[in-house]
Amino acid sequence: MTTTLAPPPQQAPEEDLRALALRHGLTVSGARPSLPAYVRQLWSRRDFIAAFATARLTAQYSQARLGQVWQVMTPLLNAAVYYAIFGVLMNAKHGVPDYVPFLITGIFVWTFTSDTVMAGTRAISGNLGLVRALHFPRASLPVSLALQQLQQLLLSLAALVAILFSFGEFPTWSWLLAVPALACQALFNTGVALVLARMAARTPDISQLMPFVLRTWMYASGVMWSIQSLAGSGRFPAAVTLALQCNPAAVYIDLMRFALIESYTSAQLPPHVWALAAGWALLAFGGGFIWFWKAEETYGRG
Repeated sequence: MTTTLAPPPQQAPEEDLRALALRHGLTVSGARPSLPAYVRQLWSRRDFIAAFATARLTAQYSQARLGQVWQVMTPLLNAAVYYAIFGVLMNAKHGVPDYVPFLITGIFVWTFTSDTVMAGTRAISGNLGLVRALHFPRASLPVSLALQQLQQLLLSLAALVAILFSFGEFPTWSWLLAVPALACQALFNTGVALVLARMAARTPDISQLMPFVLRTWMYASGVMWSIQSLAGSGRFPAAVTLALQCNPAAVYIDLMRFALIESYTSAQLPPHVWALAAGWALLAFGGGFIWFWKAEETYGRG
């Protein structure tokens, strides 16, 4: 007795399966949406982004006895150390009028950038449970962490204003220029955070390297010393001085000093400073957002 084997079932061509899926409205799981759709999804999560940023800010110092006071104390203690080292020992205050307001403003503005950049390196790798459990635009995480740092800066500005008052700096119309300066800086910081969030999601070691990069960047940004005084000394080539003046962190620090400190005049600003500030902001935010979006489907995998 012979047994006849049934022929194996025929596999449907891949094109037919794709057509069947499209006909019934099926899409690829985890596929990257188009850029306009991604922006709409991100906008629809704006309440989550704001709530996540506020919750992180509230919990940041919840275990410390002084609580939220550390948001102000940290940059002030840094300023005291830098004043002792650079202002007194290295005499960086020579030729810089109102050195204490100059230094304090630089520290607060720089801390905003450095903390946002460091938060960006942990945006994906530090929230893998959330990324793997829920479906949402992953850019929500670095954007919310950048918003958290902006909220922290705004809370700290009260201490900065009090210090400026104690050194004879009182509000003038130029103080209003701090608003567009901070807006440009916030966009720039968010863009850099998006770039580093993607890089650190693939290579977590970047978060270990960034403190050294940020320290070098801080010294090149004129936080504790005057780039304008260095330019007038003639010790460095003009190209090096121009690169220091166009450094985005230095641009935003200069603009805040110009807005808040009366003795810091327009002569101490680099040429086309507002165009530089807006250009860096748009380039970093636009380029960083698109670059982050291009790897949307890879976050949390592997």
